Amino acid sequence: MSVEQNIAAVEAFIAAMNAGDVDAIVNAYAEDGSVTTMGNTLISGTFDKPTITMAAGRIFEAFPQGIQFTIHAITAQGDRVAVEASSVGMHISGQEYRNQYHFLAILRDGKLVSWKEYCDTEMITKVLCGGQTPAAA
Repeated sequence: MSVEQNIAAVEAFIAAMNAGDVDAIVNAYAEDGSVTTMGNTLISGTFDKPTITMAAGRIFEAFPQGIQFTIHAITAQGDRVAVEASSVGMHISGQEYRNQYHFLAILRDGKLVSWKEYCDTEMITKVLCGGQTPAAA
C-alpha cells in the first residue's frame, strides 16, 4: 500500500471511532492485529484481535453520547503512520473526558497490525477507571 493509502486507512479508522462504528473498528485490524495502551492503568496492555472484537463496543457504553477524536497532525513513512490527536467525550460517570494522544499505526495491506496509544494515563485512571489503579505487583 502507498503512504497515502495508509494515511487514508488510519483516517477511516479514526472516523469509525468518532462514529461509534464497532464493526468498522474491528474490521480495520488484520487477523494478527493488536492494540496497545501504554502505561500502568486498569486498561493498559496489549490486546489481540479476539479481545478487541469482544471489547470494542464497551468503550461506547462508557461514552453513550460518543467520544470525538480530532486529528492535529499526521506523519507517515512506509507502513507506519503517526498521529497527534485529542479527544473529548462525556463519560457515563458525568465527568468530561479530554485526552491528548500520539497514536502509532503499523499497517499491512491496509489493515492495522499494530495500534499503539500514548496518552495522559492519569486522565484514564481518573475518569475511565474511577480513580482505581492496578494492584501492586
